Amino acid sequence: MSESPRPTGNPAHQNVTFPSSAATAHGYLALPPAGRGPGAIVIQEWWGLTDHIADVTRRLAEEGFVALAPDLYGGNVAHDSQEALRLMRDLPVRRGVELLSGAVDYLLNRPEVTSDSVGAVGFCMGGGFVLYLAAAEPRVSAAVPFYGVVQGDLPDFSGLRAEILGHYGERDESIPLESLGELRQKIKEQSGIDADLRTYPAGHAFFNDGRPEAHDPQASAAAWSSTVEFLHRRLS
Repeated sequence: MSESPRPTGNPAHQNVTFPSSAATAHGYLALPPAGRGPGAIVIQEWWGLTDHIADVTRRLAEEGFVALAPDLYGGNVAHDSQEALRLMRDLPVRRGVELLSGAVDYLLNRPEVTSDSVGAVGFCMGGGFVLYLAAAEPRVSAAVPFYGVVQGDLPDFSGLRAEILGHYGERDESIPLESLGELRQKIKEQSGIDADLRTYPAGHAFFNDGRPEAHDPQASAAAWSSTVEFLHRRLS
Protein backbone atom coordinates (compact mmCIF):
# COMPACT_ATOMS: atom_id res chain seq x y z
CA MET A 1 0.00 0.00 0.00
CA SER A 2 1.05 3.64 -0.42
CA GLU A 3 2.77 5.62 2.33
CA SER A 4 0.99 8.13 4.52
CA PRO A 5 0.08 11.34 2.65
CA ARG A 6 2.80 13.89 2.02
CA PRO A 7 2.13 17.66 1.89
CA THR A 8 0.80 18.75 -1.52
CA GLY A 9 2.08 22.31 -1.33
CA ASN A 10 -1.51 23.53 -1.26
CA PRO A 11 -2.22 25.38 2.02
CA ALA A 12 -5.79 24.06 1.89
CA HIS A 13 -4.36 20.56 2.42
CA GLN A 14 -2.29 20.12 5.56
CA ASN A 15 -1.15 17.68 8.20
CA VAL A 16 -2.47 18.74 11.61
CA THR A 17 -2.20 17.75 15.26
CA PHE A 18 -4.88 17.97 17.92
CA PRO A 19 -5.40 16.90 21.55
CA SER A 20 -7.23 13.63 22.01
CA SER A 21 -7.73 11.79 25.32
CA ALA A 22 -4.71 13.38 27.07
CA ALA A 23 -2.48 12.70 24.06
CA THR A 24 -1.56 14.36 20.78
CA ALA A 25 -3.23 12.94 17.69
CA HIS A 26 -2.44 13.55 14.04
CA GLY A 27 -4.57 13.89 10.95
CA TYR A 28 -4.91 15.21 7.42
CA LEU A 29 -7.13 18.27 6.87
CA ALA A 30 -8.57 19.54 3.58
CA LEU A 31 -10.47 22.82 3.24
CA PRO A 32 -13.13 23.53 0.60
CA PRO A 33 -12.64 26.11 -2.18
CA ALA A 34 -14.88 28.58 -0.32
CA GLY A 35 -12.71 28.22 2.78
CA ARG A 36 -15.66 27.34 5.00
CA GLY A 37 -18.22 24.55 5.18
CA PRO A 38 -19.74 21.74 7.23
CA GLY A 39 -17.39 19.32 8.97
CA ALA A 40 -16.77 15.72 7.93
CA ILE A 41 -14.55 13.03 9.44
CA VAL A 42 -12.95 10.45 7.09
CA ILE A 43 -11.99 7.18 8.81
CA GLN A 44 -9.26 5.01 7.32
CA GLU A 45 -9.28 1.40 6.16
CA TRP A 46 -7.16 -1.13 8.03
CA TRP A 47 -4.18 -0.11 5.88
CA GLY A 48 -3.84 3.25 7.65
CA LEU A 49 -4.00 6.87 6.56
CA THR A 50 -2.92 6.18 2.98
CA ASP A 51 -2.84 8.34 -0.14
CA HIS A 52 -6.26 6.91 -1.03
CA ILE A 53 -7.80 8.15 2.23
CA ALA A 54 -6.13 11.53 1.76
CA ASP A 55 -7.59 11.66 -1.75
CA VAL A 56 -11.08 10.92 -0.41
CA THR A 57 -10.56 13.71 2.13
CA ARG A 58 -9.67 16.16 -0.64
CA ARG A 59 -12.64 15.00 -2.71
CA LEU A 60 -14.99 15.77 0.16
CA ALA A 61 -13.37 19.19 0.48
CA GLU A 62 -13.99 19.83 -3.21
CA GLU A 63 -17.67 19.08 -2.50
CA GLY A 64 -17.75 21.88 0.08
CA PHE A 65 -16.80 20.15 3.36
CA VAL A 66 -14.06 20.84 5.86
CA ALA A 67 -12.74 17.28 5.90
CA LEU A 68 -10.43 15.67 8.44
CA ALA A 69 -8.89 12.20 8.29
CA PRO A 70 -7.56 11.29 11.76
CA ASP A 71 -4.53 9.00 11.79
CA LEU A 72 -5.58 6.08 14.00
CA TYR A 73 -2.23 4.32 13.65
CA GLY A 74 0.05 7.21 14.62
CA GLY A 75 1.85 7.35 11.29
CA ASN A 76 2.06 3.63 10.56
CA VAL A 77 0.85 2.32 7.20
CA ALA A 78 0.51 -1.38 6.41
CA HIS A 79 2.09 -2.81 3.26
CA ASP A 80 0.44 -6.21 3.33
CA SER A 81 -2.69 -7.76 4.83
CA GLN A 82 -0.86 -9.45 7.71
CA GLU A 83 0.57 -6.13 8.87
CA ALA A 84 -2.81 -4.46 8.41
CA LEU A 85 -4.48 -7.12 10.54
CA ARG A 86 -1.89 -6.68 13.27
CA LEU A 87 -2.30 -2.88 13.31
CA MET A 88 -6.08 -3.19 13.42
CA ARG A 89 -5.97 -5.72 16.28
CA ASP A 90 -3.56 -3.48 18.19
CA LEU A 91 -6.13 -0.67 18.15
CA PRO A 92 -8.82 -1.32 20.79
CA VAL A 93 -12.24 -0.10 19.73
CA ARG A 94 -12.53 2.08 22.82
CA ARG A 95 -9.20 3.78 22.06
CA GLY A 96 -10.19 4.34 18.44
CA VAL A 97 -13.47 5.98 19.49
CA GLU A 98 -11.59 8.21 21.94
CA LEU A 99 -9.26 9.38 19.16
CA LEU A 100 -12.18 10.00 16.83
CA SER A 101 -14.10 11.94 19.50
CA GLY A 102 -11.04 14.15 19.85
CA ALA A 103 -11.16 14.69 16.10
CA VAL A 104 -14.81 15.75 16.39
CA ASP A 105 -13.81 18.28 19.09
CA TYR A 106 -11.00 19.62 16.92
CA LEU A 107 -13.11 19.92 13.80
CA LEU A 108 -16.07 21.64 15.47
CA ASN A 109 -13.70 24.14 17.11
CA ARG A 110 -12.14 25.16 13.80
CA PRO A 111 -13.38 28.59 12.60
CA GLU A 112 -13.89 27.27 9.06
CA VAL A 113 -16.56 24.77 10.17
CA THR A 114 -20.09 26.11 9.78
CA SER A 115 -22.02 23.12 11.18
CA ASP A 116 -22.73 22.30 14.83
CA SER A 117 -22.43 18.57 14.13
CA VAL A 118 -20.27 16.50 11.79
CA GLY A 119 -20.60 13.72 9.29
CA ALA A 120 -18.47 10.58 9.45
CA VAL A 121 -17.48 8.52 6.40
CA GLY A 122 -15.39 5.38 6.82
CA PHE A 123 -14.17 2.39 4.86
CA CYS A 124 -13.73 -1.26 5.93
CA MET A 125 -12.34 -0.99 9.48
CA GLY A 126 -13.21 2.70 9.32
CA GLY A 127 -16.76 1.86 8.31
CA GLY A 128 -17.08 -0.12 11.52
CA PHE A 129 -15.65 2.81 13.47
CA VAL A 130 -18.28 5.07 11.87
CA LEU A 131 -20.93 2.99 13.63
CA TYR A 132 -19.05 2.88 16.95
CA LEU A 133 -18.43 6.65 16.84
CA ALA A 134 -22.00 7.56 15.88
CA ALA A 135 -23.36 5.32 18.66
CA ALA A 136 -21.13 7.05 21.24
CA GLU A 137 -21.02 10.62 19.92
CA PRO A 138 -24.27 12.65 19.59
CA ARG A 139 -22.43 15.36 17.64
CA VAL A 140 -22.29 12.99 14.66
CA SER A 141 -25.50 13.60 12.69
CA ALA A 142 -24.64 11.76 9.47
CA ALA A 143 -22.90 8.36 9.40
CA VAL A 144 -21.73 6.69 6.18
CA PRO A 145 -20.09 3.27 6.54
CA PHE A 146 -18.63 1.82 3.34
CA TYR A 147 -18.51 -1.99 3.80
CA GLY A 148 -17.99 -1.45 7.52
CA VAL A 149 -16.30 -4.34 9.29
CA VAL A 150 -17.36 -4.44 12.95
CA GLN A 151 -14.74 -5.77 15.37
CA GLY A 152 -16.50 -7.82 18.01
CA ASP A 153 -20.02 -7.02 19.15
CA LEU A 154 -22.23 -4.37 17.62
CA PRO A 155 -22.35 -1.17 19.65
CA ASP A 156 -25.28 -0.07 21.77
CA PHE A 157 -27.27 2.25 19.48
CA SER A 158 -29.61 3.61 22.15
CA GLY A 159 -27.77 6.96 22.14
CA LEU A 160 -27.58 7.20 18.34
CA ARG A 161 -28.61 10.57 16.87
CA ALA A 162 -27.16 10.19 13.38
CA GLU A 163 -28.98 9.10 10.27
CA ILE A 164 -27.12 6.23 8.59
CA LEU A 165 -26.42 5.64 4.90
CA GLY A 166 -24.42 2.45 4.37
CA HIS A 167 -22.81 1.02 1.22
CA TYR A 168 -22.07 -2.71 0.90
CA GLY A 169 -21.02 -5.13 -1.83
CA GLU A 170 -23.27 -8.07 -2.63
CA ARG A 171 -20.18 -10.18 -3.31
CA ASP A 172 -18.36 -9.11 -0.13
CA GLU A 173 -17.52 -12.38 1.62
CA SER A 174 -16.42 -10.56 4.77
CA ILE A 175 -19.88 -9.06 5.36
CA PRO A 176 -22.73 -11.54 4.72
CA LEU A 177 -25.86 -9.88 3.39
CA GLU A 178 -27.96 -11.40 6.18
CA SER A 179 -25.85 -9.50 8.71
CA LEU A 180 -27.14 -6.23 7.25
CA GLY A 181 -30.69 -7.19 8.20
CA GLU A 182 -29.52 -7.86 11.76
CA LEU A 183 -27.69 -4.51 11.85
CA ARG A 184 -30.70 -2.63 10.51
CA GLN A 185 -33.00 -4.30 13.02
CA LYS A 186 -30.77 -3.56 16.02
CA ILE A 187 -30.40 0.10 15.02
CA LYS A 188 -34.16 0.45 14.67
CA GLU A 189 -34.98 -1.32 17.94
CA GLN A 190 -32.45 0.63 20.00
CA SER A 191 -32.62 4.10 18.45
CA GLY A 192 -35.80 4.26 16.38
CA ILE A 193 -33.71 5.21 13.33
CA ASP A 194 -34.24 3.47 9.99
CA ALA A 195 -30.77 2.84 8.58
CA ASP A 196 -30.51 3.06 4.78
CA LEU A 197 -28.15 0.17 3.99
CA ARG A 198 -27.63 -0.14 0.23
CA THR A 199 -26.03 -2.99 -1.68
CA TYR A 200 -24.20 -3.00 -5.01
CA PRO A 201 -23.16 -5.79 -7.41
CA ALA A 202 -19.57 -5.53 -6.22
CA GLY A 203 -17.12 -6.99 -3.73
CA HIS A 204 -15.27 -5.67 -0.71
CA ALA A 205 -13.35 -2.37 -1.04
CA PHE A 206 -15.21 -1.50 -4.25
CA PHE A 207 -14.64 2.23 -3.66
CA ASN A 208 -10.85 1.98 -3.40
CA ASP A 209 -9.56 3.10 -6.80
CA GLY A 210 -6.02 2.42 -5.60
CA ARG A 211 -6.80 -1.31 -5.78
CA PRO A 212 -7.76 -2.13 -9.39
CA GLU A 213 -8.59 -5.72 -8.46
CA ALA A 214 -11.34 -4.51 -6.09
CA HIS A 215 -12.47 -1.18 -7.51
CA ASP A 216 -15.89 -1.00 -9.18
CA PRO A 217 -16.32 2.36 -10.96
CA GLN A 218 -20.08 2.15 -11.39
CA ALA A 219 -20.80 1.19 -7.79
CA SER A 220 -18.30 3.79 -6.58
CA ALA A 221 -19.92 6.60 -8.55
CA ALA A 222 -23.41 5.73 -7.30
CA ALA A 223 -22.29 5.43 -3.69
CA TRP A 224 -20.29 8.65 -3.82
CA SER A 225 -23.04 10.82 -5.31
CA SER A 226 -25.57 9.61 -2.74
CA THR A 227 -23.03 10.14 0.07
CA VAL A 228 -22.36 13.74 -0.91
CA GLU A 229 -26.08 14.51 -1.20
CA PHE A 230 -26.76 12.84 2.15
CA LEU A 231 -24.02 14.78 3.94
CA HIS A 232 -25.16 18.11 2.52
CA ARG A 233 -28.76 17.40 3.49
CA ARG A 234 -27.87 16.42 7.04
CA LEU A 235 -25.20 19.04 7.75
CA SER A 236 -26.26 22.17 5.84
